[in-house]
Amino acid sequence: MLTVCVTGTDRGLGLALVRGWLEQGASVIAGRYSAEENEEHAALRKIYGGKLHLVHMNVASEESVKEAARSIEGFTDRIDVLINNAAILGDITRTIEDELDYEDMLRVYNVNALGPLRVNGALLPLVKRSEHKLIMNISSEAGSVGDCWRNNWFAYAMSKSALNMQTALLHNHVKEAGAAVVSVHPGWVQTFMQGKLDAGATYTPDEAAGHIIALARSPERFRTDKPAYVDLLGKPLPW
Repeated sequence: MLTVCVTGTDRGLGLALVRGWLEQGASVIAGRYSAEENEEHAALRKIYGGKLHLVHMNVASEESVKEAARSIEGFTDRIDVLINNAAILGDITRTIEDELDYEDMLRVYNVNALGPLRVNGALLPLVKRSEHKLIMNISSEAGSVGDCWRNNWFAYAMSKSALNMQTALLHNHVKEAGAAVVSVHPGWVQTFMQGKLDAGATYTPDEAAGHIIALARSPERFRTDKPAYVDLLGKPLPW
């Protein structure tokens, strides 16, 4: 039975990943931003009982992440798959000719780029104790420099590019230990990141989660000399 940790599980893709892993028999650590248990988490706890561990984890706070790590170490000796999913969008309308909100951009960068770094640093010892040894950073095609087509989305796109560099740096660090770190673009998912449901998006959260879980089931494909940046179907993306 795999032990999986997912961040940003309050709703959307993160919640779908928790549900999908539980359905496949995994033990799941669900890091949530809210300090309160929501209805979806309560329903899953009723079905899966002790296989679901809810942990308050605000990835923007070093103290919160360290406290969550201490809690996790209290009930498991390993994490087989760590999925850094927590992210925020920020402004996606302004160009360089508009008045940019730099404080908001720093907030996005703190969550999307530094958040996973905090989590990876705090939980890497548990990942290295497993045989599976896989870290998945949920990135975006918006983070691709080689395939960039936008002229805005500064906070989100730049934060995901930074996350991709984190993937490369961490992969280089852990590959000798038999571990792998991969950036995954989850596709266009029907979420509320823009404040309303993207109903026209390609994938439901459950569909996207299913593909990502399938990738995570085969960690050996990412135990290569170079780090991987792929879409949810495993197709390589240009860095």
